Amino acid sequence: MAIDPVCNMEVEEATAQWTSEYKGNMYYFCAPGCKVSFDADPEKYLSGSGDQTPHQDHGHDHHPEHPHH
Repeated sequence: MAIDPVCNMEVEEATAQWTSEYKGNMYYFCAPGCKVSFDADPEKYLSGSGDQTPHQDHGHDHHPEHPHH
């Protein structure tokens, strides 16, 4: 399992629908909103200084195959 750097949710690499490559590393996201946030400012989420909004508060829809944690 990978950790979504935006919301810290676990993401299965094999089935992740949203990914980004940054500085030679692959990052996996639970939803398109997390990918968009990461792509806009990767260093914010990788430096540890980002606000890392709790998952339930950053406004994306969950699908049946992607249960809310």
